[in-house]
Amino acid sequence: MKQPFFLLLALLAAFYSEAAIPDGYYSSLNGLKDESLKDELHDIISPHTKLSYNSLWDYYPETDAYPERVNGQLLVWDMYSDNWNDRQYFYYGGTKGLNREHSVPKSWWGPSNEAINGYLAGTDIMHIFPSDGDANMAKSNYPLGEVGQTTFDNGTSKVGYPVNGQGGGASRVFEPDDQYKGDFARVYFYMVTCYQQYEWRYQYMFNNTSYLTLNQWASDMLLDWSRNDPVDQKEIDRNEEVFSIQGNRNPFVDDPELAEYIWGNRKGETYSAEHYSGDPVLISPSTDTQYKFEAAEGASQQLDVIVRGENLVGSLTVTLYGTDKSMFSVAASNIPAASVNSDAGFTLRITYSPKAVGEHSANLLFSDGGLTGSFAIPLSGTAYPVPSLSQLKALPATNIEGTNYRAEWIPASETIDFYVVTRTIYDGTSVSTTEHVAEAEEPFMDFNDLKPGTKHTYSVQSSRLGYMSIPSNVITIDASSVSGLTTDKPLAVATYDNNEIRFICDERHTGCHIYDSRGMLIRSIDTIEPGMSLTLPYGVYFVTTNECSKPIKIFVR
Repeated sequence: MKQPFFLLLALLAAFYSEAAIPDGYYSSLNGLKDESLKDELHDIISPHTKLSYNSLWDYYPETDAYPERVNGQLLVWDMYSDNWNDRQYFYYGGTKGLNREHSVPKSWWGPSNEAINGYLAGTDIMHIFPSDGDANMAKSNYPLGEVGQTTFDNGTSKVGYPVNGQGGGASRVFEPDDQYKGDFARVYFYMVTCYQQYEWRYQYMFNNTSYLTLNQWASDMLLDWSRNDPVDQKEIDRNEEVFSIQGNRNPFVDDPELAEYIWGNRKGETYSAEHYSGDPVLISPSTDTQYKFEAAEGASQQLDVIVRGENLVGSLTVTLYGTDKSMFSVAASNIPAASVNSDAGFTLRITYSPKAVGEHSANLLFSDGGLTGSFAIPLSGTAYPVPSLSQLKALPATNIEGTNYRAEWIPASETIDFYVVTRTIYDGTSVSTTEHVAEAEEPFMDFNDLKPGTKHTYSVQSSRLGYMSIPSNVITIDASSVSGLTTDKPLAVATYDNNEIRFICDERHTGCHIYDSRGMLIRSIDTIEPGMSLTLPYGVYFVTTNECSKPIKIFVR
């Protein structure tokens, strides 16, 4: 169990002694309150290094290592499951059965928001945790909440129907274990502060006001979770590691009372931050930072690093040195003090361009500007052969019910980083279309935006080191035939060797539609009587009726 709740002074004493908060990091918060306080927090934590999605596997051994080892092997600290008995979650640079789970679902914000700052939220390790794959799939894009009747329960994570008016209109909610509720609450406080300018597509918990951002039921619940599950050493350690990796901190871990000043029982009060000496200091990168790269031979990977400090009195000098320094380059060798001292800091681009397959290393040295001494940041890069990616085969959508469906495809046979699903949504006019691109780690992805009168198509590609396979075949789902149906009458379809199918039902069904494996409508039948039969060519088909909305998959041979 976690430590009990302490008074503010005790909390501050503990955090400032255990957490290595740089001098001056929060000094600009002094004297602020309410919206001004949250806006300034946003300005402090929003600028940070953009990580690549694939690099998260490399950083998890620092951010999410479980304290205990098994036979000397590093174990994942998974807040979504408790699979220690199986001992299956070891680090292999991408562990079987383990996902990279966005605690705030990616579907909650749209592509237009990500264009604002280069997909920062999508790769922000502060809220992306290693997760058991089954728990990740069950969590889907449901909001946090407290579960009444469960539909999934692995002993650590629950999914089910919300209680106490929670959920914000969602059909189900995700409830973490009591020992992690405060962790999730403080991550959500961070997300609605760091990305408060986003326009949220799904507003179960969030709303499109930059100040409070959280809906009332959500802030009440998260504050309750944060109070009852205070910060422990796991969060302190993870906050330090994330800071060393991407150059920003979670202020609600450093001082949990900040949440009370913005959403809780201290709204309207003026915040008092500690004062610092005013000596020149480099806040980010920190002395514990190291940057890791992956690229194909002959290609490159870029990393935009936030260089931020306080009270520098001259230009900061940037130098590369080390065995493989020719494999790395930086966009600036001198950074003006005014840029480093600003709230946004200076964005320094580092590029890794390997000329040969293998492991490479160098160091990035920061000096001058009034700093005492210099700071060396290790750079490491791994170069792989150029990947050869096969074309994938998309499969017909399954689980089509109401607004929901699952896009599926045959898994890639080679090593990949993730899948890219491209969907086109037609509004029925054949002229107005909208394209959506999403990333998936498993060979399927669930969607819940199928609306009457629309048609969806999807294709899939695999991605590895920035290379993409050619697009797969295209699957079509016609919502005009499969949405808004009911399931109050049972139906089964039997198949026979002579290409015959027979409908097994107790009552008449109407509006029968038969689709082929491409999702194309091939046959419509006004009325189906019990025992009625017909013949179809060899193939795979899906059958729906007005009384049975869930497609029945049949094989005719």
